[in-house]
Amino acid sequence: MNPIINEITSAQVKKDITPFKVGDGVRVHTKVREGDKERVQVYSGIVIARKGHGIHESFTVRRISYGEGVERVFPVNSPNIEKIEVERESEIMKSRLYYLRNRTGKAAVAIREKDRSAEIHAAKVAAAAAAAPAAAN
Repeated sequence: MNPIINEITSAQVKKDITPFKVGDGVRVHTKVREGDKERVQVYSGIVIARKGHGIHESFTVRRISYGEGVERVFPVNSPNIEKIEVERESEIMKSRLYYLRNRTGKAAVAIREKDRSAEIHAAKVAAAAAAAPAAAN
């Protein structure tokens, strides 16, 4: 992209974005204005796509609502997004999950979650190794 445009838009790019990827279950907190009041509305679902870069980056969240699939596209750097929470991480080998559109029921949300058993085992071994020298003294 043009360096002049990058310089101008760099002030508008959010720095404190929660890292998430395609396949993650997220909760997007958006600001909704109704008249003179403002409230936060939560939209939760699975990230099926992430597009663009810089100020133009956006992501698509899909969820099943009353038996119908609903997708919503959010700009990552929008001032109307208060925060993004990652509910569950997944292990996906694709950059777009458009095949979920053809699935219904539990198959539409059945994504293999990241296997954390190796991390948990490593933490237990490290804790046991740290406790062993203390017990020997």
